[in-house]
Amino acid sequence: MKKIIYLLGIIVCSLITNCSQSQTSQNIKNYPSPEIVPNHDNFPIKLSDATWKQKLTPAQYFILRQRGTERPFSGKYDHFYKKGTYYSAASLQPIFSSETKFNSGTGWPSFYAPINKDAVKLVKDESEGMIRLEVVDSKTGSHLGHVFDDGPPPTHKRYCLDSDALIFVPEGGKAPTSSK
Repeated sequence: MKKIIYLLGIIVCSLITNCSQSQTSQNIKNYPSPEIVPNHDNFPIKLSDATWKQKLTPAQYFILRQRGTERPFSGKYDHFYKKGTYYSAASLQPIFSSETKFNSGTGWPSFYAPINKDAVKLVKDESEGMIRLEVVDSKTGSHLGHVFDDGPPPTHKRYCLDSDALIFVPEGGKAPTSSK
């Protein structure tokens, strides 16, 4: 039922905005895809496991460093729509904007594009008996979530992230200086 409502929402949105194919193509150019990297080995920030455990909360550590996930509909940013910027709790760099956030109905905060193409990287993930693209912080290689091809226009991507991997800063606020 949620998928039907979601699809109807996309159709209505398309009709209201009266997007043409050329406008959609232009919008996609404004949201270039992040780089796909072969593994988690070559990222600029490398910390020991002990340092990560000191820097992060237990929930952040589980998501970011152990590639865990939170239960659906349990994250603080799932139904959260304030204007601002989402930062990686690992590197404290901006990674997503509220402007690209949407309600996917999946139970996790979802975005159709990162804040810029260099904010995140993608890594092939063959865990859980599936083949997916894992979304990682571009500075630390820390796990943020996964990306799927079932999002809304203009990119048709759904960056499905874990709330505990993110730090939200309201519009006009100062960047975080600590993960905790």
